[in-house]
Amino acid sequence: MAAAGTTKALGDSLNQESTSGAEIIPLQPRPRIYTRSEHPISRKFIADSALKVLYRLNKAGYRALLVGGSVRDLLLGHQPKDFDVATDALPEQVRELFRNCRLIGRRFRLAHVQFGSEIIEVATFRAAHDGDTDGAAMTDDGRILRDNVYGTLDDDVWRRDFTVNALYYDIANFSIVDYVGGVEDLKANRLRLLGDPEKRFREDPVRMLRAVRFATKLGFEIDAATLAPINRLRHLLNDIAPARLFDEILKLFHGGFGRASFEILRKYGLFHCLCPLTDQSLEGNEGAFVQQLLTAAFDNTDRRIADGKPVTPAFLFAALLWQSMEDEAAANVANGLNLLDAIQLAADTVISKQVARIAIPRRFSNITREIWVLQPRLVKRTAKRAPRLMEHPRFRAAYDFLLLRAQAGEPIQEAADWWTQFIEADDPSRSKLLEAAPPDAARPTRRRRRRGGSGRNRTPAPVTDG
Repeated sequence: MAAAGTTKALGDSLNQESTSGAEIIPLQPRPRIYTRSEHPISRKFIADSALKVLYRLNKAGYRALLVGGSVRDLLLGHQPKDFDVATDALPEQVRELFRNCRLIGRRFRLAHVQFGSEIIEVATFRAAHDGDTDGAAMTDDGRILRDNVYGTLDDDVWRRDFTVNALYYDIANFSIVDYVGGVEDLKANRLRLLGDPEKRFREDPVRMLRAVRFATKLGFEIDAATLAPINRLRHLLNDIAPARLFDEILKLFHGGFGRASFEILRKYGLFHCLCPLTDQSLEGNEGAFVQQLLTAAFDNTDRRIADGKPVTPAFLFAALLWQSMEDEAAANVANGLNLLDAIQLAADTVISKQVARIAIPRRFSNITREIWVLQPRLVKRTAKRAPRLMEHPRFRAAYDFLLLRAQAGEPIQEAADWWTQFIEADDPSRSKLLEAAPPDAARPTRRRRRRGGSGRNRTPAPVTDG
């Protein structure tokens, strides 16, 4: 989140009085130019690769400006993760200037200039259109399908989403170009959509998710006018390609602010559009447990990201869909399937339903399945199986998930503690733990059916019954 000190420093460096948070700053036809002495951005904080692109475009006679999140973050005193460039050069002209360039995209034609593993994204200035212009396409309800109508900088600013993302840094004179009061919104910690919110959300419903992401990342309040149409327009997310929603959910939940994003998504009814099965579980008999499980999962993920540790979507979806899978597995057991088959069938059913909304790549969904399948084996460990389980490639993820379930209140703490001791023990201590572990036994032919009730201190669900 943006610290108060950062916002104050921003206001001081721009020599401007901050406006009231309740004031709506009018959109100006001409920009406010902040000269180099009026803003804190220095070229030493801009990646060399981005400077190379800016300077070469400028030297070739094109307009070249940093735009979007990099300018916003630099003004807030943060180091950007990537740098985007806006220019009046057409994509083909950008490619002529850079041998390390390739053109991508149909919906938005972009030039990617690659320096090793780093990519500088270069976009040609875009102009407004009604969908009938060459290079454009729009649905009857206003959603943009293709947006390759080029214009000037004066046009391009109105194609941006939020005022704080519509700021430009001009390499020609090192100034900040602000048409829309974005600098004032930065100082006021305010996230405001450009133009008419209903029209802009209809153009691209994913902007509703972006509003949540930027608000949590920056610690900003979403402007009331921006929030107003979300409740009646959130259903438009159902028309967004599942693959695009997968990218958005990673940005929301793997950006270091997953728990805050989850809470705001639920507050405005957007979470149901992404994970309807999970939302149903949160509203069901086990809602309190699911809330605890997800809170623990998001907190764990946020901590790992803050510590620079790796995270995987597989673990996230294992938590999000756990209750749905467990309920489905219980029904399968009641219909006569053995536990392993019941879990595998339930996993297929639940993941298939989720993939209809968010296209989880198979390399992640397969790991999610393995995490689930290992859970009963971890709970009902035996002297013979325990050492072999530790050699499983998904053991560590499954063990971490077991701890998460115990933390959320499932009656499996004894198993979680045993595995923690076993992992940390030396060889003699491990031998003693194995001696005390249950011996291998024949698989029972009947399993207890899950009883109703909302408490977690009941008979364990079939997925943990051994």
